[in-house]
Amino acid sequence: MKVFILVISIVALVIVNLLIGSVNIPIADVCKILLSPLSGGAGEASEIWQNIIWKSRLPQALTAIVAGAGLAVSGLQMQTVFRNPLAGPSVLGISNGSALGVAFVVLLSGRIGGVALSRLGYLGDAAMSVAAIIGALAVMMLIVWISQKVKGNVTLLIIGVMIGYLANAIIGVLKFLSPEEDVKAFVVWGLGSFSRVSGDEMILFVAIMCILLPLACLLVKPMNLLLLGDRYASNLGLNVKQARMLVIISSGILVAIVTAYCGPIMFIGLAVPHLARAIFRTSDHRMLMPATALCGAALALVCNLIARMPGFEGALPVNSVTALVGAPVIAAVLFRKRKDEVGI
Repeated sequence: MKVFILVISIVALVIVNLLIGSVNIPIADVCKILLSPLSGGAGEASEIWQNIIWKSRLPQALTAIVAGAGLAVSGLQMQTVFRNPLAGPSVLGISNGSALGVAFVVLLSGRIGGVALSRLGYLGDAAMSVAAIIGALAVMMLIVWISQKVKGNVTLLIIGVMIGYLANAIIGVLKFLSPEEDVKAFVVWGLGSFSRVSGDEMILFVAIMCILLPLACLLVKPMNLLLLGDRYASNLGLNVKQARMLVIISSGILVAIVTAYCGPIMFIGLAVPHLARAIFRTSDHRMLMPATALCGAALALVCNLIARMPGFEGALPVNSVTALVGAPVIAAVLFRKRKDEVGI
C-alpha cells in the first residue's frame, strides 16, 4: 500500500512539475501537448508552451526521477556496507573525483588551449560529462584496490575522506591559477542542476540508469547478510570481501553517472535511506531498496519543483534546495527514532 502511495505521489509530482514554473501552463494544455504525438497536433497550445514542456520541464522531471533514485540507492549501499548512518554517496571521495576530472578539463582548457570550455556549447558539455565519469571511476578503482589491501571498514572510510580532501586541495590550486571565466563555469557546474540534461543526452542518461538500478537490486541478498556483521555473513557462506567490493562498485558507478550528467547533487543520498526506513519500518533490503529508490525520485522532484517556483528569476541551485529540504527530513527522522528508543 505504501509503495502504491509513493508511485501515485511521483506521478502527481511529475504533473505538478509540468504545470508550475516561471510560466504557468493550464493542465488542459499540458494534456494536449503530451498527447500531441498520438493525436497529430497540440491543438490550440502555443509553440512556446510545447517547447517548454518537451524541451525543458519533461526532461527535467525524468532526469530528477532517475538521478534521485540512483543517489538514494547509492547512499543506502554505502550506509549498509559501512554500517554507518552518516555514510553517503560522496563518502569515499567519488564525487570529489568527478569534480577533479571536470576541474582539469574546465579550468585548464582556457589556459592551455586558449579557448574556455564554457564557450564550446554542446562539445564543452560532453567533455565535462566524460571528464566527470573518468575522474569518478579513477577514484573508485583506487578505492576498490585499497579495499583489497585493508581489512577494516573504518580504515577504508578514512582513506576515502582523505582522497576527497586531496581532490579538493588540487581543485583549489587549479581555481587559483585559472581565468575567472573558467572558474565561474566550474562553480556553476558544482551547484548541480537537473536542467543540464536534455534531448538525446537525457534519453541516454535515463537508459543507463534504468540498466544500473535493476543491477543494483541484484545485490539485495549480500547487503542483507552484511547487516549481520562480517563474521556471521562469512559463516553463512558469503564472501565478505567480494560482496563489499561489488556494493562499492555499484554505488560508485551510480554516483559517477549522476554526477557526470547533473553535477554533484548533495544530501539526497544521505537523507533518503533514513526516510525510507522510517516510512516502511524495515531493514530488509528486498523492500528497502525499491522503497529508497521511489523516495529518492519523489524528493528529487520536490527539490526540482522548489528550484523552479514562480517568483524566482531563472532557477535556484539544486544543491541549495536539497539541503533545505533534506536537513529537516533527516532531523525529523532522527528525533523520531530517538523518541522510539526512549519510549516517549
